[in-house]
Amino acid sequence: MVKKRIIFLLILLAFSAILTVFISKLFINEKPTIVVVLKDLDTQYWKIVKAGAEKGFRDFGIDGKVMAPSYESEEDGQEYLLKKVLKENPDALIVSPNDSSIIPFLKEFYEKDIPVLLIDTDAPWENKTSYIGTDNFDLGRMGGMLLASQLQPGSKVALIAGDINHPISGDRIKGAKHSLQAAGVKIATEKFDLPNETEQIKEVMETVLQDHPDVKGVFAETDIKALAAYEVIEEYGLTIPVIGADGINEMIDLIEEGALPGTVAQNPYDMGYLSVESALKVIKGENVWKNVDTGVDIIIKGNAKQRLDFQKRIFK
Repeated sequence: MVKKRIIFLLILLAFSAILTVFISKLFINEKPTIVVVLKDLDTQYWKIVKAGAEKGFRDFGIDGKVMAPSYESEEDGQEYLLKKVLKENPDALIVSPNDSSIIPFLKEFYEKDIPVLLIDTDAPWENKTSYIGTDNFDLGRMGGMLLASQLQPGSKVALIAGDINHPISGDRIKGAKHSLQAAGVKIATEKFDLPNETEQIKEVMETVLQDHPDVKGVFAETDIKALAAYEVIEEYGLTIPVIGADGINEMIDLIEEGALPGTVAQNPYDMGYLSVESALKVIKGENVWKNVDTGVDIIIKGNAKQRLDFQKRIFK
């Protein structure tokens, strides 16, 4: 009887050992899960961010996905997506917050020990794991320097931007003003609270040219606004340098043609890739920087083609 019990225990121990090894292998082979929630997936900029994140998924063996609100749906907000993602219990969340109103939803991830990394847009939340993106004051500062290099001290310029209470728009304008004023360039007019809508920007630019015919340059806090301003300037038969920000293909085309002097650009592809790399480090228990600066590029005719070719390859 004792012998049978010993044999039974040995068999049980062997079975437990085999089961333990099997389960361990399952966990070892299981890919970490990362969800990226962006602001949209319709514009070129966010598509490039998505491409960078997906390259990170492939390179690091991650079960990941990128999503963004669909404004054609009634369930159209980031809040809805975050509630959905929370139920999936990913290993990490990467999100570009539309505004600070989503912080209460991010707190729910923190309470479940899911690290939250912010991308592109920072937010005043102490429990974020990391911010991966651009120093927008520096971007605006470099844009202002680029515009000032096309002008003389005493020249007058117009500033065009969206909501300057938003950290991105506000910091870009502050940075541009810093450089322009340091170079002795005067601000003739400021047109703020404008959406990225071409027709509305064109109307505003017409008003600027009519009210301030002595304007010699324009700084716009996005390339979309800069392109709309340029269209009006061209229609008026004027030659006025326009500097934008973001580095979209249409803007770079005009720079390569010599129609515009340049733009300042974030690195959205790197932003997406580095956010995934940072999230994986956190999952593995490694330390990451609280702020990962993805840098600013000045795009001019000398390097425009290289940047354009890279961005076009992304969408092939």
